[in-house]
Amino acid sequence: MIYAFKHCIPVIDRSSFVHPQACVTGNVIIGKDVYIGPGAAIRADWGQIIIENGCNVQENCTIHMFPGITVLLKEGAHIGHGAVIHGATIGKNCLIGMNAVIMDNVVLGDECIVGALTLIQADSSIPARSVVVGNPSKIIKEVSDEMMDWKLKGTLLYRQLPKDMQEGWEACEPLTEKNESHEQNRSMNDLYRTWNESK
Repeated sequence: MIYAFKHCIPVIDRSSFVHPQACVTGNVIIGKDVYIGPGAAIRADWGQIIIENGCNVQENCTIHMFPGITVLLKEGAHIGHGAVIHGATIGKNCLIGMNAVIMDNVVLGDECIVGALTLIQADSSIPARSVVVGNPSKIIKEVSDEMMDWKLKGTLLYRQLPKDMQEGWEACEPLTEKNESHEQNRSMNDLYRTWNESK
């Protein structure tokens, strides 16, 4: 659902896909080829949220801020399931792992990888190409070219997903048994490897 707040209406590029079970409120700007998954809450009632081209905000993520703050997701930012971004800047081509929490005034440099369940404390500044894990977070190493290649391939799938959803997504009744379309879906497994498989 898309909601105005105090006459401020979200701006969403036509090429992007916002799931109807997501909630986008107020002073939000969403660029091109952005995927917003079901259950995501993107609430810009007290500040602004800018989501640049090619980002994805997956299922059950929350993006919000304290009054007067702008949250910025730079191009290609990849926000994993259940993550919380509160008043932070996420650099270009960063990967935020599932259920990670990025707190107020964090500035995350470009091409960082943040592990699942990581907590980055308020006012932290993380250099570009850092691998960040833990609660509280710590930088454990630099992002290698191989790691970034893996990340970019995953984000590329999400950059294509808005178009795929617009062309081939609809509510339906379930089948009572599988058919040939389930066999076709198996080919997707050949396109992308898990993190452990890519190391």
